[in-house]
Amino acid sequence: MKIDEIQTVCFVGAGSMGCYNAIWAAVSGYDVVLYDINPDMLDKAPQRCLDMAGYLAGAGYCSAADIPAARQRISLVADLAQATANADLVSESVFERVDVKREVHAQLDSVCPAHTILTTNSSTLLVSDIEDVVQRPDRFAALHFHMASPLVDIVPGPQASAAVVDILERYVHSLKGSPLVLKKEYPGYVLNAVLGPVLTTAQALVIAGVASPEDVDRAWMNSRSALIGPFGLLDLFGLNLIYDKWQHRADDGAIPGLRSGALDLLCPYVERGELGMQSGKGFYRYPEPEYQQFGFLASPADLASIAEPLTMALVASAVLVAAAGVAEPEDIDRAWTVGVSLNTGPFEILQQLGAAEFLQRFSRHVDSGWFDARRAATVTAFVETL
Repeated sequence: MKIDEIQTVCFVGAGSMGCYNAIWAAVSGYDVVLYDINPDMLDKAPQRCLDMAGYLAGAGYCSAADIPAARQRISLVADLAQATANADLVSESVFERVDVKREVHAQLDSVCPAHTILTTNSSTLLVSDIEDVVQRPDRFAALHFHMASPLVDIVPGPQASAAVVDILERYVHSLKGSPLVLKKEYPGYVLNAVLGPVLTTAQALVIAGVASPEDVDRAWMNSRSALIGPFGLLDLFGLNLIYDKWQHRADDGAIPGLRSGALDLLCPYVERGELGMQSGKGFYRYPEPEYQQFGFLASPADLASIAEPLTMALVASAVLVAAAGVAEPEDIDRAWTVGVSLNTGPFEILQQLGAAEFLQRFSRHVDSGWFDARRAATVTAFVETL
């Protein structure tokens, strides 16, 4: 059911995320305007939306019979002022660069009606990176959707009103989504902040020659009862996107000094155009990747030593999010289980291990260079309080 405060939603950026969010709103009954500065992107948007609608129907957000009417609710507009003229909510999904997003939100602020709520779908940039260019900070927030997941992060800026946060939360519920309102902004929000170090550790294991991508995925899928492993996820996200993020990030992440090796690992794939699922080939071939085939999980080798660094990265990164006061442990577990469709959250894993056992294993993990020693002190101190 639509909420009263929102009737029309404008999505700025007709790429994968913009089209995904647009069709999701449309099947939920909202009138949708999809805008892009690039005419070619708008030309391709109807097919993108149709492809995304098939997923939404398969996941139970709508029926196949709902899709034709939903498509009729979507208007494609190439003029920003026209696209936003009746918008109650704007969701921006443009290129993940702070200068581009700041420019777009300054334009949106100048053309949107006074009541319009402005949101960014950024996956890495903070609200405070953008907020000062708008004259309506009380009506500005991050509303971050995760592809193929009901989880939606809501990150209000320091001046966002409680009423606007309430509207956004009820809007997500109206989509049959699962909103997570963060207490404060944090790089990567919750799910990406927890998942990122797992993916980084997976790449580090391959770069160091400890394991192949296939064995890393086998280790993770077996230990966590997961349907996809870290390298399958990298293929899903797009190797070009991961490569671009490594190019523009500081070299001081969960495993300092890894940036050069990660770029060397990914560069040949990007140069060959093997970008993952979108191109039909990445670390795996698609549409029938090896990790979905019978027998993939069987391995003559003991994979426990590969699974443990991944699990330690998962729990430790979740502890850092909680220690920063971003969300409560139970909400972090919910973000993880909802976001990646697994039954066990990082704090539940910690509880199963026990604090003493975790800290003993984590210490070995840090000593082996699989986690930043500076952050490790924060993890240890927080766990000792539990």
